[in-house]
Amino acid sequence: MAYEAVIGLEIHAQLRTRSKIFCGCGTRFGAPPNTQVCAVCLGLPGALPVLNEAAVDGALTAALALDCQVQPISVFSRKNYFYPDLPKGYQISQYDRPLATNGHLTYTGRGRTVRVGIVRVHLEEDAGKSLHEGFPDSDRRTYVDFNRSGVPLIEIVTEPDLRTAPDAADFFERLRALLVAVGVNDGNMEEGSLRCDANVSVRPAGETGLGTRTEVKNLNSFRFLQRSLEFEITRQIALVRDGQPVRHETRLWDVAAGETVVMRSKEEAHDYRYFPEPDLPPLTITPARIDRARAAIPELPEARTARYMASFGLPEQEASLLARSAGLGQYFEATAADAGNAHAAANWIIGDLARKMKEEGTSIEGVRLEPRRLAGLIRLVAAGGISGPSAKAVFERMYSSGQSAEELVQEEGLGQISDEAVLAALVRRTLAEHPRAVAQYRAGKALAFGFFVGQVMKATGGRANPRLVNDLLRRELGPGE
Repeated sequence: MAYEAVIGLEIHAQLRTRSKIFCGCGTRFGAPPNTQVCAVCLGLPGALPVLNEAAVDGALTAALALDCQVQPISVFSRKNYFYPDLPKGYQISQYDRPLATNGHLTYTGRGRTVRVGIVRVHLEEDAGKSLHEGFPDSDRRTYVDFNRSGVPLIEIVTEPDLRTAPDAADFFERLRALLVAVGVNDGNMEEGSLRCDANVSVRPAGETGLGTRTEVKNLNSFRFLQRSLEFEITRQIALVRDGQPVRHETRLWDVAAGETVVMRSKEEAHDYRYFPEPDLPPLTITPARIDRARAAIPELPEARTARYMASFGLPEQEASLLARSAGLGQYFEATAADAGNAHAAANWIIGDLARKMKEEGTSIEGVRLEPRRLAGLIRLVAAGGISGPSAKAVFERMYSSGQSAEELVQEEGLGQISDEAVLAALVRRTLAEHPRAVAQYRAGKALAFGFFVGQVMKATGGRANPRLVNDLLRRELGPGE
């Protein structure tokens, strides 16, 4: 019997604000422990929360970008549980009356349209951080840093619309791109500003009922999300096939072991005893505020992808890669316009430029190579002024020096050799030096032709005009069998 997975995600995204959600403390990551704290975020008696309106604006923007229905009145509640990094003994969150509901994220992926429903988007405060390692006595003690306590969060809860681990990772990646594009989250998963919990169950393919689900907590990378779900789906299917029950439990992803491990059973889960937060009035969102927030939303990644496919004729995968970052998209558009060749611009940016960015650990905003410089290299290649292999070397020099392609080609003597007499002599010499390969080609071994091309390119340092080399070789060799 075939089985399918049913997956829903809960994403916690820190909002990009200068201060916390209920006090004026800073939110800078990496500050010395317990230096961005006050009576409010430490939960001291008598300290009253005051709502940060910038956090509300960020949450509202995210909800509208996800096409949610914003509720005119939402309510904050106290979510009661004990944990060492939760100083008040409760978390201020939204429960039965959240900020927004009933949205969706729709996108094209792998040749199909995917629509994932959004159950709710609500505001809440982050907890502090327990530190279990890195200290001389970590085997006996846990340290707590309250800098993160009170940092504003939105929680985005999806419908159980995902069916495979790769689909879940793809959705999470696209949601990250959307949140970054609208400026509400920095997308830095290593620093914990974007985290994901995954709920997953399995059922016989074709059935509509739901199996017993497990929750995998605190996943902070697309790869970990996919790998943990792949493991968990396989584990659950094996249990069902063996007639064993799937337990309703919370699990963690053990990176080293490559498996999920039990954190707690749902029977042991907290009764959070929600009740309305008495120190905060209901949050009222006016239609005028919604209109202002909606008008400020920039072009979203999925819309930009569709435009690149329609306007530039780019394949879906290339268009999607370029569109997920507004900065990368702007760089591409500027390069394509200057070069007059969108496909070549996309290839250089997705290939060589992306490689250099990864090597240096930088974003497109930190790239020193200006779009007009890259466009100049593309035009030079198209005009036959430089060969493909030489263009790669020129790109490396351009990236580090900032010089133009024309300057470097002239300095290094890297111009393409298109003199037919020079290349014809080189072709004849190459064939004379490899009579055995010539005989193999004429006997029908077509792959030998590529060998000859490589020898000529090698002899010219990659500067020979490849089209002319191919023509000359065919003229000298004649047709193979």
